[in-house]
Amino acid sequence: MLDEQAILDLVKSASFPSLPEDFELESYIKENRVDGDHIHLEITLPFPCEGIKQQLAGEIESEIVNSWPQSKRIAIEIKHRTTAYETKAGVPPLAKIKNIIAVASGKGGVGKSTTSVNLALALKAEGAKVGILDADIYGPSIPIMMGIPNARPVSEDKKTILPLEAHDIQTMSIGFLVDEEQAMVWRGPMASSALQQIVRDTRWGDLDYLIVDLPPGTGDIQLTLSQKIPVTAAVIVTTPQDLALADAKKAVTMFEKVKIPVMGVVENMSTHICSNCGHQEAIFGEGGGNILSEDYDMPLLGQLPLAMSIRQQLDEGKPAVADDPESKISLTYREIARNLTANLSSLGKDYSKGNEGIAIKTWSPGN
Repeated sequence: MLDEQAILDLVKSASFPSLPEDFELESYIKENRVDGDHIHLEITLPFPCEGIKQQLAGEIESEIVNSWPQSKRIAIEIKHRTTAYETKAGVPPLAKIKNIIAVASGKGGVGKSTTSVNLALALKAEGAKVGILDADIYGPSIPIMMGIPNARPVSEDKKTILPLEAHDIQTMSIGFLVDEEQAMVWRGPMASSALQQIVRDTRWGDLDYLIVDLPPGTGDIQLTLSQKIPVTAAVIVTTPQDLALADAKKAVTMFEKVKIPVMGVVENMSTHICSNCGHQEAIFGEGGGNILSEDYDMPLLGQLPLAMSIRQQLDEGKPAVADDPESKISLTYREIARNLTANLSSLGKDYSKGNEGIAIKTWSPGN
């Protein structure tokens, strides 16, 4: 029998390729109406979904048509509403920022900053309001990667500074405040204090997500961020290489100790793609991301190749997602962004922060 309960049961039992595995779509159905052979569904996802809205609507419609061919008119309305999730008790919130995502590696040279920049841009492309914070006090790289190495922030009230904007992303880094060649010869407490000041004295606009690019290691900066800043969750970046995995495991353990949930792992340099012939070879080994994912029971968010284009684009201040948004690499970053933010739905909500929604309507042919 075709009724509301039947529709709910169908959505609950079906598998939708556009969504992360084990995502409970039925939990986000806001309206489910059956009027004879007419069906109307309204779904509000808790993460930005611009890249899959049409695909998901088509997948749902196909499931309905396969089960009930008599359906004449199917209306599927998909919205997204960015949810603010709970952070550690006792850490003062940052005004206007719903979620803070730390990107860590434990080891340098694995493409963590590359991931941070392209993740921020991918979230923007999916419909979110995004900022990026360069937390590497000693070796900031975000200004160059975002294409504004010589930019300087301004202060309107002489107390706070306005973030710079690049590719429609709010951006802040110690690199904007010092000369490019100046070495930051600071002890740990000074660097930690500087990080806190940059975070809290920046007048961020309304943000769904603030991506924080952490320096390598598990030292003062990482501990300051986890103890003094309201971090929502973390992402671990690694390569398949055993040495990188060993340090990535230390980063996971650190976040576990400070009670910050890790939402998944990104594997960079999974394969090398020859720029001449396109041949792919796993020069750094295979399966490292899967091993880390299985050992710590966290999702593998995505795998990215070692490609010359990624490096060239960043050196020119034109990250992949901004420079070539329809490339396979850019689409992979967008899938990683969706997987990450969808996984946040396992956390408790922070109802003290408001939410915004974007409505997308999709109608079946013949309406």
